[in-house]
Amino acid sequence: MSPAPGAVSLVLIRHGETQWNAAARIQGFRDIALSPRGREQAQALAGVLADEPIRAVYASDLGRAIESARPLAQRLGLDVRVDARMRERGFGIFEGHTYEEAEARWPNEYAIWKRREPGYALPGGGESYLAGRERVFAFLQDVMERHEGSTIAVVTHGGVLDIVYRAANGIPWETPRSHLLPNACINRVTARLPGPQMQVVSWGDASHLV
Repeated sequence: MSPAPGAVSLVLIRHGETQWNAAARIQGFRDIALSPRGREQAQALAGVLADEPIRAVYASDLGRAIESARPLAQRLGLDVRVDARMRERGFGIFEGHTYEEAEARWPNEYAIWKRREPGYALPGGGESYLAGRERVFAFLQDVMERHEGSTIAVVTHGGVLDIVYRAANGIPWETPRSHLLPNACINRVTARLPGPQMQVVSWGDASHLV
């Protein structure tokens, strides 16, 4: 079913598993490929979404998102539209480390980061929540104007999905995350202009995975 006039139906997908996901390593801007399990998850996504009226498939510019989007786009006869604004947030010096390693090596920076200050960016190329939200909202504004009345799929990252969920539900950044974001999960959101004004239809659906 197509969304109502003035609305866009967003099928937001977290990329499939990588080896760093399995090892609980912080990825951020690092371009990490899918693991064998992640590639299986991408195929499962394509299978479960192949019959939906998706008119465009977008992906972040990081390889794990593009690789996750490609099987779905192929099933739908579409190209993957790459947009860097939907890449993961940058975590600077923490990238490549587990949370435990980051806390042990940079205790002061880790303490500030754990306080969830919206404007704080980690050293070494990190990105604040506010900066990440600005680019994500710019992307959403563009796709709502371009695809009004349509359903589109966007393959992105946990940090980006967290931004969308909080915006849709009015949850402050300072509140610790309580919503699930498994790899290759499907999250459905209706978005309207002006805005983005967003309403969560379903979240964290991983029923297509085994």
